[in-house]
Amino acid sequence: MEFRILGPFEVTHEGRPVVLGGRERVLLALLLVSANQVVSSERLADDLWGGRPPERAIQSLRVHVSRLRRALREAGLDGVLATHPGGYSVHIDPDALDAARFETLLAQGRRMAAEGDHQGAAASLREALSLWRGPALADVAGSALLQAEAGRLEEGRLAALEARIEADIAGGRHSEVTAELDALTRAHPLRERLWAQRILALYRAGCQAEALRAYQDLRRVLGEELGIEPGADLSRLETAILRHDPELDWTPKDGRTTDDLAGAHGSDNRRAQAASGCPRCGTENPGVARFCSSCGTSL
Repeated sequence: MEFRILGPFEVTHEGRPVVLGGRERVLLALLLVSANQVVSSERLADDLWGGRPPERAIQSLRVHVSRLRRALREAGLDGVLATHPGGYSVHIDPDALDAARFETLLAQGRRMAAEGDHQGAAASLREALSLWRGPALADVAGSALLQAEAGRLEEGRLAALEARIEADIAGGRHSEVTAELDALTRAHPLRERLWAQRILALYRAGCQAEALRAYQDLRRVLGEELGIEPGADLSRLETAILRHDPELDWTPKDGRTTDDLAGAHGSDNRRAQAASGCPRCGTENPGVARFCSSCGTSL
């Protein structure tokens, strides 16, 4: 069986779709976002009717629960829906829910990136993002709970996308992501992390002038929309670009040693500071690095 909420809501079993009525679809979605946990009847009734439950809502809820249980049983999913004192739950293997698989792959990708395996991290994050088929819970997000869950999942998708791009940049694929980042900063103009990635990727691709223009574009957007300046990390990134700071250049893994860099820059304190990895993305950097090789954050 498979439950898909990363896009239009779908339930399949042995490759066949499970057909549910409109209210039963919403009910099952409400239970799935709290899978393997008991959800109270009062909360379900409130969310099932968009915060305006009818009279005798609990009795009406029982009718919809009965219909949902029958539909699941006819599809071969008997035992998924359980009744408890004061509420209901669905019991499923986490792998049966696409959102749970997404979050597992996202955590795996972040861990690999922190360990310096940028190629593996990018592959894991690509697999996570491939689970998405459109806006989460697109056709059932009528209740406040489902709208909130859809928003949380979308934020997770953007975080996974940013992490995948950082892994690509850290792996030397800066030229390949510049066009993607141009589109993403247009779609999400207030996400400074995407702008930092775009600026760094452009610089490493040999487009210093475009990188500096991108910084000015961000500065204009933030000023017009929020009345603020870019954050300190972005400001330092701009300064480093103007100075052609060699720390911004990409080098293959193990292309230079920490001792070589220490001889050139002589900073034992900076080495100790960077030993724990980038405070933003967790990437391990040479001990004398002033900027993270993945996201451009100053160290």
